[in-house]
Amino acid sequence: MICAAIFDMDGLLVDSEPHWRDAEMEVFRTVGLELTEEMCKRTTGLPIETVVEYWYQRQPWTNRSREEVAHEIHNKAFEYIGLKAGPMPGMVDLLQFFREKSIPMAIASASPMNLIELVIDRLNIREFFVVWHSATLEARNKPHPDVYLGTARKLGVDPACCLAFEDSGNGLKSAHAAGMITVAVPADYEFDDAKFNLATLKVPSLAAFEEPMFLALQAEVDSTPS
Repeated sequence: MICAAIFDMDGLLVDSEPHWRDAEMEVFRTVGLELTEEMCKRTTGLPIETVVEYWYQRQPWTNRSREEVAHEIHNKAFEYIGLKAGPMPGMVDLLQFFREKSIPMAIASASPMNLIELVIDRLNIREFFVVWHSATLEARNKPHPDVYLGTARKLGVDPACCLAFEDSGNGLKSAHAAGMITVAVPADYEFDDAKFNLATLKVPSLAAFEEPMFLALQAEVDSTPS
């Protein structure tokens, strides 16, 4: 049976990706790099330090350190998300769905713990989760499995009986590498991207996840050799 539901955060529970893109475009402009929203979408789901390195390799700058740029992007994104970010469609209903089934829930995010705490309180969803865990506390961030394996350890459950919800390709790789049953919830602009074929199930939004899907995933977990 499904023993836990584990959720990514940015772009899945909270509509934060537009605010991350705004922060990236604003800060990269200070080093002479004019990014568009489409360009920012190339690195969706990656840790900001990796995003900074990605663009530095393509257009190096000399007026600021990469660490300084990453730190400022984090700070601006925190500010924008704290002031403006709202829930993704269907988020609260899906959390209620799992709570009614008495299935423990957790967050496994690439973002730092202070941003996770900020979002939980902004969306008023702290009551739903027994664990929230940041990949920044692990040796490796997504797409490595560390944060999902660490979350399963904190929950005291077998990763193989966990249901993981992810909106990005790198996050999906992370949950899949941890051996979890995966549900991909891609953004419209990349819904048909082949990278999401890795998922056990793909849905257009959290609002589209329904009881028959849950039962099918439950059956998949039950059929997996222990």
